[in-house]
Order: sequence, then structure tokens, then C-alpha cells
Amino acid sequence: MPFTFYKCHGTGNDFIILDDRRKKFPSKNVNLISGLCNRRTGIGADGLILLRNHSKTDFEMLYYNADGKIGSMCGNGGRCAAALAYKLGIAEKKSMLATIDGIHKAEILSSDNAKENFTVRISMGDVSRIKKFSDCIFIDTGSPHCVCFVNDVDKMDVIGKGRKLRYDKRFAPGGANVNFVLKERDTLYVRTYERGVEDETLSCGTGVVASALTSVLNGKTTGEKTVRIKTPGGNLKVHFNYDHKKFTDIFLEGPAVIVYQGEIGI
Repeated sequence: MPFTFYKCHGTGNDFIILDDRRKKFPSKNVNLISGLCNRRTGIGADGLILLRNHSKTDFEMLYYNADGKIGSMCGNGGRCAAALAYKLGIAEKKSMLATIDGIHKAEILSSDNAKENFTVRISMGDVSRIKKFSDCIFIDTGSPHCVCFVNDVDKMDVIGKGRKLRYDKRFAPGGANVNFVLKERDTLYVRTYERGVEDETLSCGTGVVASALTSVLNGKTTGEKTVRIKTPGGNLKVHFNYDHKKFTDIFLEGPAVIVYQGEIGI
């Protein structure tokens, strides 16, 4: 059966997205999904996303990691899904989408005439699950993250160190994504090792959010704040409100690009 797919990315974090409102895609076929995400023998992506109908929102986003298994919340994936839903007429510029961790608001802030390049903002859930360790901070932003502040991000062995921390018993049983963060004046430089991909990705939406939130934990900052983020794949912004107890009104903002569309027989 032929399926139309769209290759999209948000600051280099790339996805295969399919309009599956008719529920024809074999979503339980782990080998199929991992095969499609394989960069040598498949289309190649950090994950696969299905757009489906939902009774309470404009659409539902089902996200699968590159290993073929259902994943936790994906911030960049959600922004790309909102952009494609708008392009396909599934949703308006302002939309509501359901994900594995709840309902999110998305807004297309800008787009080109061809509707291929977008600036998208997506809401994230409130965050209060935080635990500090001597070498890192654990925080759940819809996906579990370990955040490590370092002196030189470029020289970090992201894969080696990230893989070790990803399976650390402190984050058992599911493990955690690992972010290495450098403060550069008013910007954070973030590199991320993602579980499920089991490699460094050019950007991670929930990881960027985790890094931004933890960057103010030791300071006196309260109220509304915007943190600018640099990743190997591009730049993002994280907006939030902090009252020293929890983080609320969290939004992830940045580019989402529809690279191309194609057809594959399954």
C-alpha cells in the first residue's frame, strides 16, 4: 500500500510525518518504523510521527523514536506536526494537539508563501519534577532529562558520556536523555544525547526546555523569562514563568521546515 510521507525538521531534529487520520499505517510494526528511520537503508530520521484525528483537539500526534518504539513528548516534533497540519488544512495557525503527555497549544508565528518554512511556538506542560545531583540535574519536561553544565561543550564526548549517563541507575527504569550545556552570556549552547535514537541529535526540543529551566534554578530569577538557545542544528527560544516552586506557561519557539514529500510502499 502506498503512503505519502513528509520529511520535516526543527533545528536539525528530523522526522518522517504521515497523515494517518484513516489509521491505515501499521503503527505497531517496530521493525518497519525503525527501518524507515534508518539513515542508510531507509528514509532516515530521528523519529516518525503520525497525525491522527482526536475528539477534543484539532489532531493527535503519535511519536515514535528511531528505534521504532513509542516515545515520550517531543517538542520539535510537535512544532513540525503543527506546521504540517496547517499546510495540509488539518488545523489553523492556532491549533490544539493531543500527545502522550496531554494537550498542547501550537501557533504558527510566520510562514513563507510556499508554506514550507515556519516559525512555530508550542506550549509545554508545567514542570515541578526536579532533582539535583552533584554532577547533574534531573528534570522531566514531558521527557526525562539529565542536564549537565560544562565548561566546553564542543570538546564533550557527547555519545560516550551521554550513553553512560543515559543508563545511569539514578534514572532507572526508563533512563534519561542527556544534555550538555554551556552558558554564553545571554545564550545557552546545548548538545543532546537522545534515548531511543541512541546518538547525538542536532537538537532536542524537550532537552532545550530542560536546559533553559535548570539554568535559573540557582539564581534569584522569578516571573516571566525568555532564554535563547543555540544547538548544532539552529536556534530556539524558551519562554516560561518561574515562582521558585514550579515552572508554568512554558513555550518552545523556533523554526520548522518541511523539506520534501515522497511516497513509499508498505
